[in-house]
Amino acid sequence: MEKKHVICDIDGVLLQDNAIIPGSDAFVERLQREGRRFLLLTNYPSQTPQDLTNRLRAAGLEVPVECVYTSAMATAAFLERQEGRKAYVIGEGGLTNALYEIGFTLTDIDPDVVVVGETQAFNWSMIQKASYFIMNGARFIATNPDVAGPKGHPACGALCAPIERITGKSPFYVGKPNAWMMRAALNTLDSHTENTVIVGDNMSTDILAGVQAGLETILVLSGYSRREDLERFPYQPNHVFERAADIDVI
Repeated sequence: MEKKHVICDIDGVLLQDNAIIPGSDAFVERLQREGRRFLLLTNYPSQTPQDLTNRLRAAGLEVPVECVYTSAMATAAFLERQEGRKAYVIGEGGLTNALYEIGFTLTDIDPDVVVVGETQAFNWSMIQKASYFIMNGARFIATNPDVAGPKGHPACGALCAPIERITGKSPFYVGKPNAWMMRAALNTLDSHTENTVIVGDNMSTDILAGVQAGLETILVLSGYSRREDLERFPYQPNHVFERAADIDVI
């Protein structure tokens, strides 16, 4: 039987902040030793794949850069298939680099799309410009629907909220749990739903993404979701483990 391929979240599964979650290095090493195709899939759009591999290496995880895929990359892949090549972008290097690579012009003059990622520099002027462009016909795209990160750090969904209120328009969120993100990940892995599992710590993004895409799902309890949260959801993961090191079904 063909070995299962693995799509795995980063934060809450492998890392907590910038520290390794005990045993996650052994989990990644096992995937590599067994020759499994795997992809680290994150909704976090601000860092480039090289930035993320450097972050993982600093924590003690050696992962090839081609094994990392972000919501910024998925957003660029989505926009590459859409009309228009001018974007007003609220975001950082991971997002702007991904858009530059597909030939986008980043501008605040008559953009075709407004693209929101995450940035600590978010301000009144960004809200006003994004709202004005959207009210005048620019399409509203966002990298991921997460509202908050660790310690209440505002995430993409929170940055989109005032723009939504002003314009009355909701963005198209590309990242998990959107099926586009999962299809992009499967294409990158050259894999199929029936032989791929997703490992994540969040019922509302990772596990929902897997359920909607038809993947086998593994929830780990080392990050966002807790065992007592499971009863709140109409869908359930196929497997639940305390941490990635405990996974014994792949």
